[in-house]
Amino acid sequence: MNRTDRLLALVLELRVRGTCRAEDLATFFGTSKRTIYRDIQALSEMGVPVVALMGEGYSLAEGYFLPPLSFTADEATLILLGLSAVQSSFDREYQAIIDDSRRKIRAVLSDDTRQRADNLCNSLLLTNMQPISPAELHLLRLLRRAIFTTQTVKFRYFTRYPDKVSLREADPYGLACLNGTWYLTAYCHLRQDRRMFRLSRMQDAQLTARHFEYPADYVIGSESRRDDRSLRIKLLFDEDVEPWILEDHFFYIDQRELHPDGVLVTLRARQIDEVLQWILGWGRHVRVLEPDELRDRMRDEARAMLDNHN
Repeated sequence: MNRTDRLLALVLELRVRGTCRAEDLATFFGTSKRTIYRDIQALSEMGVPVVALMGEGYSLAEGYFLPPLSFTADEATLILLGLSAVQSSFDREYQAIIDDSRRKIRAVLSDDTRQRADNLCNSLLLTNMQPISPAELHLLRLLRRAIFTTQTVKFRYFTRYPDKVSLREADPYGLACLNGTWYLTAYCHLRQDRRMFRLSRMQDAQLTARHFEYPADYVIGSESRRDDRSLRIKLLFDEDVEPWILEDHFFYIDQRELHPDGVLVTLRARQIDEVLQWILGWGRHVRVLEPDELRDRMRDEARAMLDNHN
């Protein structure tokens, strides 16, 4: 941390903690007490009203705030909740940055607003973000570096449909966390097009010596908005499961509508394998209306399940 950053952080720390001893500040910032004394002197010369209390430490004069930042309790709550929600999905480097950001935000709040924001944060829980595995954390660091240095990466990629492994080289453009799952958006040299790669299906990733030019027109998320699910599937669900179908957030559901015999659901997918297991999970409560190929697959799976239990 350079001196300018430390001086600002010192003001923020005094703002949050109130009175602080020089030795406590030195421990917090990893410096000597002599450095803290010099920093306090520099702040005073800059017009920051630092008050020295004999035997107690340093504090800021009452009523001193850092303009121009000003948050309402609701605004501060949303920012603090957002920081907490993403903290578990980043490595230690970013977790430390998030902690510093949280401390700075709380520092510029008035005592009353800070208390109200804390009370609101304690009454809300966000669980969309899932803890990331050590392997994915390592991969995240490598891909962030590749994006920053514009280096092509190579890796093995596993696909479920069809079940196979392929060697890929890709120019990484961005990282996205969608519903708790991390994806890399990149230009795939094998497919000669932009693609999204799920990090949990990438193995043995490494940087190459080749560099690429970042596209000026690239917008993060553009791949996820490109919809190539051309297979349309119609399903009729029994009335017994109507409430659960209406609230289901299955990605491939395109439409739901009430039907005299239950709920008519339309799915849009790229291939049958993407939705087959989900449909089978509803057992006897679902009937395939179209396409014929899916009805045949359902019959084959049902016969195989029956054979397994005989």
